[in-house]
Amino acid sequence: MSEKRVNSDRFLSRIGKLYECWNKAENDTWDKLDALVFMVGSDDADVPYSKSTALQTWLFGYEMADTLTVMTRDSVHFLASSRKAQFLKPIESEEQRGSVPPVKCHDREKADKDQANFTRLIKVIKDARNGKVIGHFEKDKFKSDFATAWKEATASSGFEKIDVASAMAGLMAVKDDAEIALIKQAAKITCDVWNASLRTKIIDIIDQEKKVKHERLAEETEKAMQDVRVIGNVRKDNVEPCYTPIIQSGGNYSLKLSAESDSKNMHFGSVVSSLGVRYQSYCSNVSRTMMVDPPKSIETAYEQLVLAEVAIVNALKPGVKLSAVYEAGVKAIRDSNADLVDKLVKGNFGFATGLEFREGAFLIGPKCNEVVKAGMVFVVYIGLSGLSNPKGTDEQSKEIAILISDTVLIQEGGCVVLTEAAKSRSKIRTNIIRFKEETEQGKEDNKENRAAAEEILGRGKRSVVLQDQTRNKTTNEDKRKQRQKELGEQLNRVARDRLAEQTSSKDVTRSKKSTVSYKSYEKFPKEPEVNNLSIYVDRKHDSVILPVFGIPVPFHISMIKNTSQSVEGDFTYLRINFTHPGSQIGRDSNQFPNPLSTYLKELTYRSSNVKEPGEISAPSSNLLTAFRLIKEMQKKFRTQEAEEREKEGAVKQDKLLLSQNKGNPRLKDLFVRPNIIAKRISGTLEAHLNGFRYTSLRGDKIDVLYNNIKHAFFQPCDNEMIILLHFNLKYPVLWGKRKYLDIQFYTEVGEITTDLGKYHHMQDRDDIMTEQVEREMRNKLNQAFRGFCDKVERQTNNAFDFDSPFGELGFFGVPFRSSCTLKPTSACLVNLTEWPPFVITLDEVELVHFERVSFQLKNFDMVFIFKDYHRKTQMVQQIPMSSLDNVKEWLNSCELRYTEGIQSLNWAKIMKTITDDPEEFFNTGGWNFLSNESDEEGEADSDDSEDAYDPTDVDSEEEDESEEDEDESPDATSESESEASVDSDESSGKDWSDLEEEARNADKMKDEGVEVDPRRKDKRKPPPSSKKGGPPPKRRK
Repeated sequence: MSEKRVNSDRFLSRIGKLYECWNKAENDTWDKLDALVFMVGSDDADVPYSKSTALQTWLFGYEMADTLTVMTRDSVHFLASSRKAQFLKPIESEEQRGSVPPVKCHDREKADKDQANFTRLIKVIKDARNGKVIGHFEKDKFKSDFATAWKEATASSGFEKIDVASAMAGLMAVKDDAEIALIKQAAKITCDVWNASLRTKIIDIIDQEKKVKHERLAEETEKAMQDVRVIGNVRKDNVEPCYTPIIQSGGNYSLKLSAESDSKNMHFGSVVSSLGVRYQSYCSNVSRTMMVDPPKSIETAYEQLVLAEVAIVNALKPGVKLSAVYEAGVKAIRDSNADLVDKLVKGNFGFATGLEFREGAFLIGPKCNEVVKAGMVFVVYIGLSGLSNPKGTDEQSKEIAILISDTVLIQEGGCVVLTEAAKSRSKIRTNIIRFKEETEQGKEDNKENRAAAEEILGRGKRSVVLQDQTRNKTTNEDKRKQRQKELGEQLNRVARDRLAEQTSSKDVTRSKKSTVSYKSYEKFPKEPEVNNLSIYVDRKHDSVILPVFGIPVPFHISMIKNTSQSVEGDFTYLRINFTHPGSQIGRDSNQFPNPLSTYLKELTYRSSNVKEPGEISAPSSNLLTAFRLIKEMQKKFRTQEAEEREKEGAVKQDKLLLSQNKGNPRLKDLFVRPNIIAKRISGTLEAHLNGFRYTSLRGDKIDVLYNNIKHAFFQPCDNEMIILLHFNLKYPVLWGKRKYLDIQFYTEVGEITTDLGKYHHMQDRDDIMTEQVEREMRNKLNQAFRGFCDKVERQTNNAFDFDSPFGELGFFGVPFRSSCTLKPTSACLVNLTEWPPFVITLDEVELVHFERVSFQLKNFDMVFIFKDYHRKTQMVQQIPMSSLDNVKEWLNSCELRYTEGIQSLNWAKIMKTITDDPEEFFNTGGWNFLSNESDEEGEADSDDSEDAYDPTDVDSEEEDESEEDEDESPDATSESESEASVDSDESSGKDWSDLEEEARNADKMKDEGVEVDPRRKDKRKPPPSSKKGGPPPKRRK
């Protein structure tokens, strides 16, 4: 308490309003009062709202337990502990200040249990005016010893007590500017929690068809109120919920703010949710309704309810009675649909809010005659219950409810809806979720494809098309081209709209440490070296004091570029070079706010090496010592800057909630990558309530929380030497002194290295047994890891799940320095075996561009351009040309736009051009410049496609043969025949003469010593650029 101070100006302003009402005696309650007495006992968690604590917060800005307040017309007295009395010292005064009488603070005396203080304050009350009538809050009853002692002391005094709750509510209902600012902040946080957390989770649950209980979703929403990623740059200890969020669905609705979320799973019909946030004790509220595929009658009812809320908001004007506001809402419903009047929420359409969430004296009801005043804040709360759903297929969906609530500020010029930022209120399309329906023809064409994809991916994941899922290559190729054309048309439009919604990008400059050595003269050192005009190194303030023209001048260590020392004859020279504008070309130069000023470039000091008689050391020892200390200080300062740069962007995780259940999912003998622990030792991974904990054999602990995991992968050990669990994080986490975005727990399977000098025989009994043991071990490991993943998913009620790569869709590439197999998952493209890992989230990708696509080359490159244009593009190099069609098919199935070109582009320059002027980029065609390049190449390839190819040309060593050899090939088949399915027979569409000619050519090649793979031709696929009839051209690598 002693560190805090009450705001005396605010206290005088607000208590002055209280005494003005009291002196004017605006109603009978104020006129009867001789004194006001307010007792606040010990903090009681069961009573979150009370008039007494609200009054304290209004006056002091804080709640103070075991504090007694006594007000008379002539004086104000506070009885509290010594520390609290010290806190109230700034408002103490013996003089009258405007309408505020003298204020006196009394320290509690525990020796006599405050009996002397009670006697003194009772005498003050009796001496005030008539000394009989005291005002208090009748409903506030505290049970602490201090409160009980005061009650006993006043019991025999014969005071008449009057409840002043309504009178004080009218006084505190009109907010000043400081209170309005706090309520606006509370409303903003409420909207952020709704938009970024609750609304997103509801949509995700419906989209993924998850089973989540109402009470659990309410708990997660309450936790989001403490998540800095949701509430932003706000102190978490100032934010708390007004009440536990209320989530209701499935026909069981209670449109009251006293309702509770039950333990039933959320039903995908009408989801009613309410939440409120308190910021520094000031309240706000918002309620929204999400509906899944509602009928037209329900949509109309929602629109009519919105119109009624708008009518209520428009009626809330200064000078209007609250009963008239209520009638305006009823009239709006009656005019639009009289049948809905009986289904409205009963009692009232809202209430005043502030320090108390619900002020009962100011209800928007038919019997409340209080007048609306500018500065008041109301929670408008209107809903419909018992609506019948004609589309209801079960008991839970036959009856639904709709609820809307907002926080409204009353002003002289009109009302302001403070929770307008919360989506899904006035626009019907933003609160309705509809499922995309396919045409019957599409269902028939893709029935087998969709069934296979759902079996692999599970519900709600991206569809992935396997190689053997395509039936008719010609049809699929046409569909792919058509779909890519549609994606290309909407790409620029969506990107332009997204950039338009974003705020104007500002260059984020990293704040640097201040280069001011001493902010005041008192901090300047008084050391003898300074007075003797020697060089002094102040390690405490990271500064060096240099004598310049007989004056000691401080220089911050960050301004010293380098130093050098040399000895010439009897003298030692120390040269100091300083940083200045132009000395750090290509580096951050924000530390020079005035680059046109005059800067010191260098200084050189000379000192004698000769020690005079009587001197302890030579004068040059000062230069030697200064040179050594400056070097040490520079090293230390640069190390600190490097550590701070490393910490940038890292977040501090929440505390891991340990589960005491002995049956927690657990995996033993795991290693961790990267090597966060000093030595490579194994450990145990265990799942707890809100995250994982890895504990090494040495006792080192690594915590990974569920809410910071962006992607979780399980990669079995099929065709791999390790089996692993990989977590890709949303935000970097600081472990040790470095931040990490990926962490992996793995165990080795089999031998990583093999002794090639060891004799092996295919019938060796030991080798056969070894292989059998290894297969059994792989199966056991796969089962153990899969069981761990299943247990975690069940423990988290499917809110957290693991994804696995699809090995069938993998292709080779070089994302970093080494070649590896890249495997798609349901939402990513990953390589988890090599380190560092490669993880690309497909939802973050804008488009994919293929470079060096030419059939005269063996490989091509793939560039990922992200939706965040400030993010560096990601390139995967050296992808085999044989994988091009498969990669295109996969990208098309993931609804990703791709383009291709022959040249390698300078993406750093391209992205800089786009980010510098995105409007000009999209005005000149946007990403169409990549499509145009692809079209030109397609035409060139189409011209070349007129050349036939030799079906026996299968060896890569014959790629340099001339075009004349191609013309000697046998008659080509038609385009539809050459593009037959890989599952069809090799000879489909050919007559016997063609087959005999192919057999003769194959025999001839075999005689010449060239091996022929009869399956090679089946793996060929026509390039997407083949548009004309006839066979496709020969591919060149």
